[in-house]
Amino acid sequence: MGRPRFKKVGLGSFFGQFVYERVVPRDHFLVKLAEVIDWEAFVPVLLPAYEGLAQDGRPPYSPVIILKMLIITYLYGLSERQTEEVVNFNLPVKEFVGLAVDEPAPDHSTLTLFKRRLREAGCWAKFEAVNEAVLRQAQTAGVVLGPIQVVDSVHTVAHVDNEADRRRQARGQAARDPEAQVVKKGKRTITRADGTVSTEQVQYRGYKCHVSLNAATGLITTVHPTLGGAADNEQFGQLLAHDERVEVGARIYSGDRGYDDTELHQLLWAVNKQSALRLNEYRTHKQDFNRQVWLDLLTSADYQAGLAERYKIERKFGEAKLWHRFGRCRYLGVIRYGIQAHLTTLALNLKRIVKLLTGVPFRAPNRKAQPAAI
Repeated sequence: MGRPRFKKVGLGSFFGQFVYERVVPRDHFLVKLAEVIDWEAFVPVLLPAYEGLAQDGRPPYSPVIILKMLIITYLYGLSERQTEEVVNFNLPVKEFVGLAVDEPAPDHSTLTLFKRRLREAGCWAKFEAVNEAVLRQAQTAGVVLGPIQVVDSVHTVAHVDNEADRRRQARGQAARDPEAQVVKKGKRTITRADGTVSTEQVQYRGYKCHVSLNAATGLITTVHPTLGGAADNEQFGQLLAHDERVEVGARIYSGDRGYDDTELHQLLWAVNKQSALRLNEYRTHKQDFNRQVWLDLLTSADYQAGLAERYKIERKFGEAKLWHRFGRCRYLGVIRYGIQAHLTTLALNLKRIVKLLTGVPFRAPNRKAQPAAI
């Protein structure tokens, strides 16, 4: 079998590295991001996006260039059309992507085709593999994961105009995104213009992402996208199993009351881990012989330490929604939502890895200062 062939982009020419080194500060976030990650390691993972594995026909752009363009899309909250323009006219971005100054960026439609082919080659598994490899590279470079993991889930609103969709279905047409499920987020109090106060149910159609976060580093170690109605406690086993597969090695798992399931506490104890899954009050208020085990857990140092770190995952979700457009789906369907979830995770983790390894923070241009989570 032959080797893949990729288009030469002239980075080493006069209109390449020489110009960049004279113009772009060497302590720029994107310069550091290019340095701390071995990007070529992802070529074998991403080759299925190419017909003939890039061995036949006209040489295409390297998958690393396309992956980096997608990372720019998610880092800066851009559309793919905007990404093409930014790569063409922003020197730090163009250097990071790996193009010479006079080399035009791949067309935005190339990004769409790339994702579609990867989707056909294995859903979001390829992007998950990239996230896993980035996590391992960070650990090899010296990032040490801490002993506490925090688990939780975050909802993302479907890419649908609900009113237009209702009219569409009233005409007998199919829903625009039939996989999106109704998500109920509790009740809120509304004060109307006339001074009357009422309570209404907060709900919308969308999807859900289940996440495991390392509290010490702020790195997401596992992301599991699902339909909107998936229960948190039913997904915990997959989060724990994936953390074990990528050798997270945490000793304590913390979560809110949605994870307070006897089987989950026992699952953690069975693998020599400590539970800091927040207990419901009935655990310690009931009068039976099982009460003592929960009273002991409630007062344990590990339980208290785990709960003290829980706010960090809420802060990470806020960061994802505020700066990386994760509050609303970019695409339709759970598979495409999975791609969005993994690319958003990749953007969040790369920001943290650069900060942890080099001390250089991410700064979004022309926007107010980043939240303290960064």
